[in-house]
Amino acid sequence: MRPEKQLLLNEITDKIAGSKAIVIASYKRLEPNAASVFRTNLAKTGGSLEVVKKRVLIKAAQVAGVAIDPAQLQGHIAVVFANEDPIQTTKTVYQFCKENEAVLEVIGGRFEGAICSAKDVEQISKLPSKDEMRSQFLGTLEAPLSQTLSVIEAMLTSVMYCLDNKSQQTNS
Repeated sequence: MRPEKQLLLNEITDKIAGSKAIVIASYKRLEPNAASVFRTNLAKTGGSLEVVKKRVLIKAAQVAGVAIDPAQLQGHIAVVFANEDPIQTTKTVYQFCKENEAVLEVIGGRFEGAICSAKDVEQISKLPSKDEMRSQFLGTLEAPLSQTLSVIEAMLTSVMYCLDNKSQQTNS
C-alpha cells in the first residue's frame, strides 16, 4: 500500500476508534456552501465530517474492530464522527437532512460500541440532549420540595389572614 493511502487509512482508523459515535451516510449533490455550513454546525456539537472512499472505510473499520456491511454502502460515502455529544451531533445530521432534501441519507452508525441501523440512528437523534435531561431531572427533584413549600406557605398565610380578620372584627 502506498504511504499516502496508509496515512489516510491510519487517520480514519484513529477517528473511528477515538470517537464516541459515528454516523455513516450516503450523499448526492452536496454543494460546497451547504457542506461548509454543515461542517460548521457539526463542529459546534463536537462532530466532524469526512468524505471517505468505500474501500478505505471498510479497511479502517476492520482494523478498528467495527463490522460494516459493504452491501449497504451505496453511492458516495460521508462519515460523521461525534467526539463530544453524540445525540446532539445526530440531531444536527437529521436537521441537515430535513433542510436539504435528497442530499444526505443516513445508512447506519455506531453508538457506544453497538452497530445501529438507519432507524436506530434516527431514534437516537430524537432523544433529549444532556442539558435537556439534566433540566428534566432537576425539575423532577425540585417539584416535591417546591410543592411542599407552597403548602406550608399557604398554611401560614391562611393563619395570618384569620388573625387579621379576627383583629379587624374586634376593633369594629
